[in-house]
Amino acid sequence: MSKLIIFSAPSGAGKTTIVKELLTKEQLKLKFSISAASRLPREGEVDGKDYYFFSADEFKTRIANNEFLEWEEVYANHFYGTLLSEISRIEGDGFNAVFDVDVVGGANIKQKFGNQALAIFVMPPSIEELERRLVKRATDSPENIAKRVAKAQKEIEYAPKFDIQIVNNDLQKAIQTAVDAISLFLGKAQ
Repeated sequence: MSKLIIFSAPSGAGKTTIVKELLTKEQLKLKFSISAASRLPREGEVDGKDYYFFSADEFKTRIANNEFLEWEEVYANHFYGTLLSEISRIEGDGFNAVFDVDVVGGANIKQKFGNQALAIFVMPPSIEELERRLVKRATDSPENIAKRVAKAQKEIEYAPKFDIQIVNNDLQKAIQTAVDAISLFLGKAQ
């Protein structure tokens, strides 16, 4: 079985940016595990590439059919999860799976796969910086940003459940720290 690399963080900490850069490092043989979501695509997002987009009802049906490795109702009727079929797809292609998932999902995958998985928690430099990044991103209303910041404060409590915590106050250093940790985990010299 291939190995699993899990990235979790509060929204706006930079995990997606780090993951996108890691996917360009051919020596790591990483492939992105596409998450499922019960929300509408944001501008530029593509179904089957960025997420599998389902209605809340379709998501609930898939939960009932045990099609998810992990899932969470992040907000009322807003589900995110990882389809079991993603591990098979990536493993079949001869790659290691990279998950960009919420902190509960990340902790659940780590618990389920133990030493087969490396769980990395990306920390923002501070809650104030996290809020600034979310405002700058301009994808959420002020009310949603306030919700995300409040949620982030709770999510940071999950950091000890992860193998490694990377503080993203310098993106290039955070990326290099992740490359080094993954290389060591995969048993490959860089």
